[in-house]
Amino acid sequence: MKVILLVDVKKVGKKGETVTVSDGYGSNFLIPRGLAKPSTEATQKELSKNNAEEAERQKQLKKEAEETKVRLENINVEFKAKVGKDGRMFGTISPKEIESEMLKQWDIKIDKRKFLDKEPVNALGYARLRIELYKGSEGQVVGTVNVHVSEEK
Repeated sequence: MKVILLVDVKKVGKKGETVTVSDGYGSNFLIPRGLAKPSTEATQKELSKNNAEEAERQKQLKKEAEETKVRLENINVEFKAKVGKDGRMFGTISPKEIESEMLKQWDIKIDKRKFLDKEPVNALGYARLRIELYKGSEGQVVGTVNVHVSEEK
């Protein structure tokens, strides 16, 4: 039996693939649970239409990521931190704090899990952190955010 998978199914295939499974597995497990549809001419047309829409959506997401990348190059996210007598900073600035400050200062929403440089900023001055803005079949877009930490007086 040929079916079109509606979601990723372990050891069977990925979403959107047309796979051949045993009749019982397809009609008693995959189709009733909404994991797959029988492969017919109509469902094949629907699949190709959905694939075209998804490709268009991915192009739009990549375009937005490119625009955000250009915007990130020209901004600095400012932080103030307490400093000890020896000139070292107390504490660190985490990606979560950078995410919230970017939203507050520049109205740019970035997920903290997209930071490629996982180390927190723990020194005064400038730091450049890489952020994965887009990852997909169209490629990958990586932006850089400039973080400036100055002494709190």
